[in-house]
Amino acid sequence: QVQLVGSGGDLVQPGGSLRLSCAASGFTLDYYAIGWFRQAPGKEREGVSCISSYDGNDTYSADSVKGRFTISRDNAKNTVYLQMNGLKPEDTGVYYCATTDFCKSLNANEFNYWGQGTQVTVSS
Repeated sequence: QVQLVGSGGDLVQPGGSLRLSCAASGFTLDYYAIGWFRQAPGKEREGVSCISSYDGNDTYSADSVKGRFTISRDNAKNTVYLQMNGLKPEDTGVYYCATTDFCKSLNANEFNYWGQGTQVTVSS
């Protein structure tokens, strides 16, 4: 069964850190660029970060998370990560990972297969 499973979301205080994981089963993640998106209640889905396929040497992040979030991949584990530091209340939302061929942009329409989301809540 082909699946993308996002995990690692939690309730964290402002300034805290979390690491999200996007694990693939039923297919090899190496071939795909992977993006992370988030959606806050009442808001549209927003692109957060993207990492290129294979070696993951190319990454692309939204201005709102640059310097705080880092995307990486471990192909041996068939997993992509999103390390989130310096979390702010406005980072709250459901986080999703998705596949694409190339990280051309953080437009959700460019992404094909979506995993289930994981909830991140930043609050004191």
